[in-house]
Amino acid sequence: MRDITAQGQTVEEAVQNALNELKLERNQVEVEVMDEGKKGIFGLGSRLAMVKVIEKENGTQIATDYILDIAEKMGAKISIDVEEEGKDIKIQISGENLGVLIGKHGQTLNSLQYLTQLIANKQTEQFKNILVNVGDYRERRYETLSGLAKKMGDKAVKTRRAVHLEPMPSFERKIIHAILSENTKVETHSEGRDPYRYIVIKPAK
Repeated sequence: MRDITAQGQTVEEAVQNALNELKLERNQVEVEVMDEGKKGIFGLGSRLAMVKVIEKENGTQIATDYILDIAEKMGAKISIDVEEEGKDIKIQISGENLGVLIGKHGQTLNSLQYLTQLIANKQTEQFKNILVNVGDYRERRYETLSGLAKKMGDKAVKTRRAVHLEPMPSFERKIIHAILSENTKVETHSEGRDPYRYIVIKPAK
């Protein structure tokens, strides 16, 4: 984390001077007012305001540190690559003994992703959408979900009855909804509350 002491005619001006120097936005820093300054009379006895501006912890660094710590405790030797685009952070994990980070049907990975995002956002007070992938699991999972969506869509059409899928995280439900949105013979919606929210596929009216 970086910090800087800056001065200005007012506290607000001092803060802005510090932000300009650090090239950061106001919500990325914490401000400690060291001296509110004094206007004086006709310039006599005046004193500049002084602040200490401290950069908040970076959400990406918090996320990667957390994942590295969890992986070490679970016995997985990993390396991490990160891609950032706007509010999206994609964390790609590679290494050894990766299965322990994925778990059955990706449940461990989904929990890791959820907790990583929760901790990073809470500590920085900035919302980031974090996606964690281990090896090519997300790609393989997409193919699995795609096949499941088409199969259950066909079942709903054939039986003329609603089909209920197992609970899954929101980003996986979005995949199902997106794939079946191209099938004019079915309709989809989600029911229940997370983490037990699930998709219902039914014949189109």
